[in-house]
Parts: sequence; structure tokens; C-alpha cells
Amino acid sequence: MSTILRTENLSHRYGSSWAIRDINLEIGQHGVIGLLGSNGAGKSTTMNIICGVLNQTQGNVYIDGTNIRKEPEKAKMSIGFLPQNPPVYTDLTVDEYLHYAAELRMVPDRQIKKAVEEAKEKCGIAHFSSRLVGNLSGGYRQRVGIAQAIIHKPRLVVMDEPTNGLDPNQLIEARKLIRDIATDHTVLLSSHILSEIHLLCKEVIMIEGGRIIFSDSMDAFNNYAQPNSLLVKMENPPPLQALHQISGVTKTEQVSEKQVRIFFTGDQSISERLIAASVQHEWRIREISLDKSLLDDIFKQLSSQSLQ
Repeated sequence: MSTILRTENLSHRYGSSWAIRDINLEIGQHGVIGLLGSNGAGKSTTMNIICGVLNQTQGNVYIDGTNIRKEPEKAKMSIGFLPQNPPVYTDLTVDEYLHYAAELRMVPDRQIKKAVEEAKEKCGIAHFSSRLVGNLSGGYRQRVGIAQAIIHKPRLVVMDEPTNGLDPNQLIEARKLIRDIATDHTVLLSSHILSEIHLLCKEVIMIEGGRIIFSDSMDAFNNYAQPNSLLVKMENPPPLQALHQISGVTKTEQVSEKQVRIFFTGDQSISERLIAASVQHEWRIREISLDKSLLDDIFKQLSSQSLQ
């Protein structure tokens, strides 16, 4: 299969500080590729350059063989982009907004209606066609943002922190949608949350300090990163013993009145089981995240190896 995305020595600086240096990527198959890094690592800068939102200081970006700086319109026809904040107009209906997005993406007039209907169906928002985007919940507004990114059937869909700010139930729905989209498109997805990358991606690229410090399959990454604890915040936390009844939980610790640390085996579906138990017993989970100290340790380990 041909290469969909290639970057050569991609570098950018703001003032005298380099945000990214010598980013070299080559992506060429369907599926979800994760761009992992801490806040400020350079993920958003990289994605903005790849999508033509920002002109790089040095280096080149090729989308399906086209240099995006030299032929931006042609290259962007193969890209769908969902920034951190969905680029939606809240005073338009879903249909009006997606029709406008299709025109911007140069979908032929005779094909716009079909493109809008297909994008709505894919993203599960067909029943909101006449509703104002501003009256949708955060989760459905995110779906509208995803719909505009795929409306022109691009080969590459770039998503910057697509699950950020969603509640646990919306997270599950968003992950399912992203996996579904990845069957027909290549998805490049950024996150600073290691558990999200584990759940969604088959390949991972890690950026720290503006440089790539790891790029390989998720299996290879697992040799470094074996997540075994989650921080869970709940409105009505149960006794710790109740959490031990959930399959895969090996140990628990009380962090604060409403937050616990849960240690688990390497099963990737632990978050879903926690959410299901929370709904059943009304624990009201507000936040689930991988223990930050583990992620810091991985960054330090890989960063030190890249400097050797």
C-alpha cells in the first residue's frame, strides 16, 4: 500500500525556541496510529503543520505524495482534521454546518447531499439533522466535528485529543466511532493519556521535547509500558472491597475522599468494566486516568535511551 503521510526533518520554532525538531514519519495503512506525548511535547504543532494550518520552519510534509506547502489545495483534499476544539458553528443546524463543510472541502454540488447523509449516519447524528449545533451535548458536538473531518472521504484523518473532556460514557462511544472510521481511513490520533493510546492504536509514535523518542508497534511499546494502575475519581465511591470484585483488579488504594488508585492486570477492557459497575451501583465516575507517575517514568526511560 502506498504511503499516505510522510514528513522529512520537520522542524518548527516559535521565536528562538524549537517546538519540534527533525520529525520523520511514514504512515501507509488503515488503522489508528497514536501520537503520544505530554502536554507541550509538540503534538499539536506537528498535527497543525501536517494539516496545513501552520507553515513549518524547516522540512517537508507529503500527503499521498503531494507536498502540502507547494500544492496545499490538492494535499488537503486527502486530509480530514479534527482540532482539539471542534471547528463547529453553533448557530447553524447540523445539516447546514455539514453542507457548508462539504462545500469547503470541494465536494461536487451533486454529491453534497449524499456526502452529508453518509457522514451523519457514520457518526450517529442523523436524528439531530435539524438541531442547532449549539444545543448539542459535548459528546454529540464532537461527533459533528468528526463528521466534518470525514465528509469528503479523505485517506488521512487527523484527530488532536479527540476524547479530551468527554465523560466516561461518551468516551466509550467516541472510541467505537474512531475504530469504525479507521476501517476505511488512516487515523492519526494524538493524546497525552497513555490508556487512550493503548485502547485505540496499533502503532504508537512518542514525542517528547519536540523530538520523536519512540516509533513502533503497540506490541513493541508494551515492552516499555505496562500500565497497571488507574486513578479513578467518583462522586459516590464504594468501599475498596467492592472494587476488588471487578475482574482484573488486583489492589486498591484510597488517594483522597473521592479518588482511588486501582491496580489491575494487563487487560485493556478494565476501564469499560469499571464504568459498567459504576452505572450499576451509582458510583458516578467523573474521571479515569492512567497514574501519571508511570507515564513520566516511560518518558524518562525512552528519552534517556534516545540520547545514548
